[in-house]
Amino acid sequence: MPNPTAAMLVIGDEILSGRTRDANMHHLAGRLTEAGIDLKEVRVVSDDAPAIIAAVQSLSAAYDHVFTSGGIGPTHDDITADCIAAAFDTPIDIRSDARALLQAHYDRSGQEMNAARLRMARIPQGATLIDNPVSTAPGFTLQNVHVMAGVPSVFQAMVASILPTLTGGAPLISRTLRVVRGEGDIAGPLGDFAAQFGDLSVGSYPFQKDGVYGSNLVVRGSDAARLDAAMGVLAALFPA
Repeated sequence: MPNPTAAMLVIGDEILSGRTRDANMHHLAGRLTEAGIDLKEVRVVSDDAPAIIAAVQSLSAAYDHVFTSGGIGPTHDDITADCIAAAFDTPIDIRSDARALLQAHYDRSGQEMNAARLRMARIPQGATLIDNPVSTAPGFTLQNVHVMAGVPSVFQAMVASILPTLTGGAPLISRTLRVVRGEGDIAGPLGDFAAQFGDLSVGSYPFQKDGVYGSNLVVRGSDAARLDAAMGVLAALFPA
């Protein structure tokens, strides 16, 4: 049975402008691989409501899970929650359980629960909260879309909260063979190898170091015995 599939939607002008380097995709990809959920697509969109809504609708229809990052804070450009609600034609308002979490947090820290902070308690109707042990303000899941913060430490905490609730498949395993030959030399036999092992993912990742050209040949799959057999064939094709 194939693994569940997933997509990631990264939201924010700061990513597209180059002002902020996204670290969340790398983290999510690794965690999903461990959980046996195959990340198939990543999109980056600006803080533009129609673009976010269209992307959510498209990805939600195409994959088992969608993970979003960014745009759920207290400022005017944090529009993700409203866009998720609009994508599913769902009402959104301040929710009592989210508000209680935030109120307790700000009471402990001696800060005021002002209108801006209260925006983070706005949750679409029917959504399930995602725990945030770092800064309290929750993410949420609506249908198959998991909405999380963009700050890496908070995003990672939310991923840790949500993953145990999801059904995964077989974790993906990878093996690597380093070949000191140019891709033009290895492309033909590597293509034949990939066709022979069509149930596995085969990739070539070239490198150049100190004038030496080569490639890391990476084979991925969920069956360790099948991978070992494939790597034996690959090593015979490209002996050291």
